[in-house]
Amino acid sequence: MNRVNPKGLLHSKWTKVDVRNKEKHFVITSVEFDDQQTVVECVIEAVMTRNEYALNWRELKNTACWKVGWC
Repeated sequence: MNRVNPKGLLHSKWTKVDVRNKEKHFVITSVEFDDQQTVVECVIEAVMTRNEYALNWRELKNTACWKVGWC
């Protein structure tokens, strides 16, 4: 399980284990918090294609899908 701190998400780098459309490396480009400092929205961008995706930040904890950093 990857350790993920919601406050450290912005601009963090991730590698997707299951590569699709040549999208392997990603950067978190936007994180939105509510009044209780809970993550409301997280946007991740593929480095190669510049496609952006809304993502539940808790999915990043799954080591079968994501690795911390660019591997």
